[in-house]
Amino acid sequence: MIFEKNDTVLFIGDSISDYERKRPVGEGLFNAWGRSYVADAASLLCCMYPELQLRIINMGISGNQVRDLDRRWQTDVMDLKPDWVSVLIGINDVWRQFDSPQMPETHVPLEEFEATYEKLIKETLPHVKGMILMTPYFMEPNRKDPMRARMDEYGKAVRRLAEKYQLVFVDLQEGWDRLFEHMHPCNIAWDRIHPNQIGCMYIAKQFLKAVGADRA
Repeated sequence: MIFEKNDTVLFIGDSISDYERKRPVGEGLFNAWGRSYVADAASLLCCMYPELQLRIINMGISGNQVRDLDRRWQTDVMDLKPDWVSVLIGINDVWRQFDSPQMPETHVPLEEFEATYEKLIKETLPHVKGMILMTPYFMEPNRKDPMRARMDEYGKAVRRLAEKYQLVFVDLQEGWDRLFEHMHPCNIAWDRIHPNQIGCMYIAKQFLKAVGADRA
């Protein structure tokens, strides 16, 4: 397992991470992690490895794009001095291209997405032990669906960055495709984006596998 005693693990992203987490900082008492995969992953980590005394922080904000992460990175990541940063971003960067096609100012082109993401990685790596990059996704089994095809392009960008900087990589889209062999997307997310508790736990399990958490 990659985490060590007293490590701080910070999750940042959009609504998939947010799920009613505490403001301004998502940690502490009274379900401060919210109800997302972050809460599931954090709970399992703290139960599986109690001796590590991990500190988990959830800094997801609903509706965020990579542009928003760039604007708040200093206060919401660097100032909190994490040892590890896990990022799940890109869904809204693509989604706005399809649910708001007449508002191009809300669209984040692939080139901007990848360049901004890489900027954040380069700023962060000198100050942390490592980063975990998770792909954006769309719960659509048909790979020729226009939004699914576009989302795959952004997922490939995340993979390129993870490989370039030798970071932990979690392919959530590939994970959903495996699950769709047994469950319909509507059984996981009504809008094919925001997972129910089954879906949140599924993301958490993929995260745990990627970081090497292997205890029962």
